[in-house]
Amino acid sequence: MWSSSQASTRGVVEMGRVEAGPSHFPKRPAPQNSARVNLSRTHTVKPTSAGNRSGISVKCNLGWSSQPSPDLRHHFRGYSSASEAVLTSQSDVRKLFVGNEKIGVLLLNLGGPETLDDVQPFLFNLFADPDIIRLPRLFRFLQKPLAKFISVVRAPKSKEGYASIGGGSPLRQITDAQAEALREALHGKDVPANVYVGMRYWHPFTEEAIEQIKRDGITKLVVLPLYPQFSISTSGSSLRLLESIFREDEYLVNMQHTVIPSWYQREGYIKAMATLIENELTKFQEPQKVMIFFSAHGVPLAYVEEAGDPYKAEMEECIDLIMEELEKRGITNPCILAYQSRVGPVEWLKPYTDETIIELGQKGVKSLLAVPISFVSEHIETLEEIDVEYKELALESGIKHWGRVPALGCEPTFISDLADAVIESLPYVGAMAVSNLEARQSLVPLGSVEELLAAYDSKRDELPPPVIVWEWGWTKSAETWNGRAAMLAVLALLVLEVTTGEGFLHQWGILPLFR
Repeated sequence: MWSSSQASTRGVVEMGRVEAGPSHFPKRPAPQNSARVNLSRTHTVKPTSAGNRSGISVKCNLGWSSQPSPDLRHHFRGYSSASEAVLTSQSDVRKLFVGNEKIGVLLLNLGGPETLDDVQPFLFNLFADPDIIRLPRLFRFLQKPLAKFISVVRAPKSKEGYASIGGGSPLRQITDAQAEALREALHGKDVPANVYVGMRYWHPFTEEAIEQIKRDGITKLVVLPLYPQFSISTSGSSLRLLESIFREDEYLVNMQHTVIPSWYQREGYIKAMATLIENELTKFQEPQKVMIFFSAHGVPLAYVEEAGDPYKAEMEECIDLIMEELEKRGITNPCILAYQSRVGPVEWLKPYTDETIIELGQKGVKSLLAVPISFVSEHIETLEEIDVEYKELALESGIKHWGRVPALGCEPTFISDLADAVIESLPYVGAMAVSNLEARQSLVPLGSVEELLAAYDSKRDELPPPVIVWEWGWTKSAETWNGRAAMLAVLALLVLEVTTGEGFLHQWGILPLFR
């Protein structure tokens, strides 16, 4: 098993590339019961299935009970802190890899509407992304019309949510503050760098950030998605967009860059999350009786089971590391993981947050501390979905005491650790390739965007549809697709009505709203 310094020496000095060591992710397609990490330690770990939801444990229920190789935990620890960076010291990094270069850091995030008028176009951008709503190949021409229809239909309810948190998402302001804090931290570590923000679905768009990077003459770029765990639908979507931008621009093709795909295992991140949890627990009258409730943003189940998305495995590893850190501090509260924010009729990762809250109330849990584990900034999912909807549901379900851990934001330990991650990645900027697409190490940057996507998401051009495409005969699949085809036909007619303002529904006065 390599250490970081060994990987660095081999990659930069000997070969000019780094061959990633043994993977902690399953090979594709990901088997449903693969051993990713030892989650059984002192936590009670029980598999969770759609058919049996009664096994919510008093200890940390992450849905895994498999046993990995005994040295897997040591492998994770090998890349956990800045003290084990690829070079001896940060000053060595600056001397060897900064020099006269112009260093840039590109932070990637989701984006959010800043005003109520932005809500509908933001939703359109979101649902027009094929990584969010994946249509069968035959119907992909309907992606944008369907996104238009959904965004128009959902906009009124979404506006109510954004109005309840101040009239818009605070995500841009918070991300800008994180970018400035990261820039200051890097300068404090003798690495002068410009930090840019590129949003996927709203301003400042990734394209806008790239144009500023070109104007500033950046020669070395570190791409840092602000998603602790990698997913096809978050980091993957942003990186695919970046990949297409890079391919079309001669300047970007020649600009050296690297990507930090995920960083949920980093010591600074783990310690910062544990500190926030510890602080919130002290606000309860009986802290030791509080259930720690990790709520992560969900993804469709097909992404994990069919497309090999590592998100679920990384999320569970992340929570296990946080609970380990809490145990070191004498905190042994029970915990549970659930997934929120599902959209549409397809099955998403389970257990669902809302259903789990109800079950916990039925089981007699009286104190619950919600931890938004996949979010590093406050936005609609934390301020409205968790703070309002889930809190009300918890109180209605018999839970008497509710608390919520704030998002990391500009927490100093977290920002300093991100700066260390950037510094540790500098030796890899433009200097490495991935020789084995099955070998992936999330804390050793994987070189170019294209190589990263090939390693993490090798089947991105052939992602499976949410249900079986077609089976002849009187089958459940045939019934499903007959209904789906009829639904799409109706939706197509509705889209035409919405976009043109004409049609029989308008003539009959059914859709005067869209005139």
